Amino acid sequence: DIIMKSKKLLSVVMSALLCVSLAGCATSSESKDDKIIKVGATLVPGGELLEKLKPLIEEKGYGLEVVTFNDYILPNESLNNGEIDANLFQHKPFLEKTNEEKGYDLVAVEPLYVCPITLYSDKRDSLEDLQDGDTIALTNDPSNESRSLRLLESAGLIKIKEGELVTPNDIIENPKNLRFVEAEASLLPSILKDVEAAFINTNFAVAAGINANEQGILIAPTDNTYANIIASRKGDEESEKIQVLKKALTSDEARDFINNEYKGTIIPIF
Repeated sequence: DIIMKSKKLLSVVMSALLCVSLAGCATSSESKDDKIIKVGATLVPGGELLEKLKPLIEEKGYGLEVVTFNDYILPNESLNNGEIDANLFQHKPFLEKTNEEKGYDLVAVEPLYVCPITLYSDKRDSLEDLQDGDTIALTNDPSNESRSLRLLESAGLIKIKEGELVTPNDIIENPKNLRFVEAEASLLPSILKDVEAAFINTNFAVAAGINANEQGILIAPTDNTYANIIASRKGDEESEKIQVLKKALTSDEARDFINNEYKGTIIPIF
């Protein structure tokens, strides 16, 4: 009976020790995770820039984990779900439209750089060379599609109805009978060879080796409305993690990297 009692006592003690041990591990793990800043970004330029800035963030006692995305949907979904702490791939109009459509509560923390949207062509040397019935490819996200169409309008190629967000269906004058196809932004570099011209977002153009100086036939003027931003969940923007990230991304090192690496294709505004 004494032996049985001893065994039971030993079992209780061991269980208690195991609980303490597991609790200690959990606390240690949570503490460790809390010192990692997870940021979602497309490879160019956000991913490349963040990798370059890791030492600055480590100096502040944080590790940086860059989660690379190849589309414009998942980075905000992952941020909303709490899988990452921030993202860097979009401009404010895109973020606002996503919040409206998805019911997210994400905020713009800081504007960083402008990626002027560009119309690229391998078949036409200039806008004047566009011919009757030529096809132009557009991204299918509402804010960037509208931005592209308005740029064509400002160049005198088409006229569009009034409205914040427009599609090819809103074109009311089209003297050259231009045709339009829509596709996911990431697919536009591969579509370029099949159309006369395509609007390609800078991050995908640079990653695909498409050169704005050689293949760009219409480049948007710099407009800070469309500056790429750091985004976070509402309420997190003043947290230490986000402030450490913001300070690194607006540093002299960040500005120098953008200027030296992208040589005017991407323009820092901080």
